[in-house]
Amino acid sequence: MLFKVEMIVKLPIDMPKSVADEIKSREKIYSQELQSSGKWRHIWRIAGSYANISIFDVESNAELHDILSALPLYSYMDIRVDALCRHPSSIRDNDK
Repeated sequence: MLFKVEMIVKLPIDMPKSVADEIKSREKIYSQELQSSGKWRHIWRIAGSYANISIFDVESNAELHDILSALPLYSYMDIRVDALCRHPSSIRDNDK
């Protein structure tokens, strides 16, 4: 199942830089592991924002929920999820 996920990060202004840096470091490692596994297929930064648009390829809604809720920055994010399906006008034979 493919999902488009928009994540907007809102770290507290008074969060110490060292704490923010440590959380971001864990986030990067986790996200890159998911990208290597193929679960997190694409990630794009939204210019001018601390936000991204990502494409996930997972087995179920529950798997996506588990992945997102395990993100180290999860409690500081506003997340919007949209399920994706093949468009009948697509010239591609698959979703890769």
